Amino acid sequence: MRLIVCIAVCLGAAWLGSLLTRPALTWYAGLAKPRWTPPNWLFGPAWTILFLAMAMAAWLVWRQSSLTAVPMQLFLVQLLLNVGWSVLFFRLRSPGWALFEISLLWCGILITAIAFRNIVPLAGWLMVPYLTWVTYAAALNFAIWRLNS
Repeated sequence: MRLIVCIAVCLGAAWLGSLLTRPALTWYAGLAKPRWTPPNWLFGPAWTILFLAMAMAAWLVWRQSSLTAVPMQLFLVQLLLNVGWSVLFFRLRSPGWALFEISLLWCGILITAIAFRNIVPLAGWLMVPYLTWVTYAAALNFAIWRLNS
């Protein structure tokens, strides 16, 4: 049951992020972007895989601790920061504020991954692809901000 809850929470965050993103896709299409911007079709599958890996990591840790344990609280905070980035970048159309926020998200993911690793090493490793993708997303966010400022 805990695995289902973790998947539901993570995919719920993904769904909320996509709801915030979809109305701004025309705006996003009109922005100047670097050559290394991935095609739009890649974002959905990439995020789905990342959110499922995050759910698995959270489940592994939750099996060993409680929802009120610090690592699980960190996980929920970084999940809120993830959705917050979509609010700032797409809903508010503010790449500059989103860049600041994605820096907080990156730190949140790193801290969560370390906390998870200390409980279940595999859970920490499951967060690494997410951290890598957010590192790339932050670089893309920075480039878009610079090209459109």
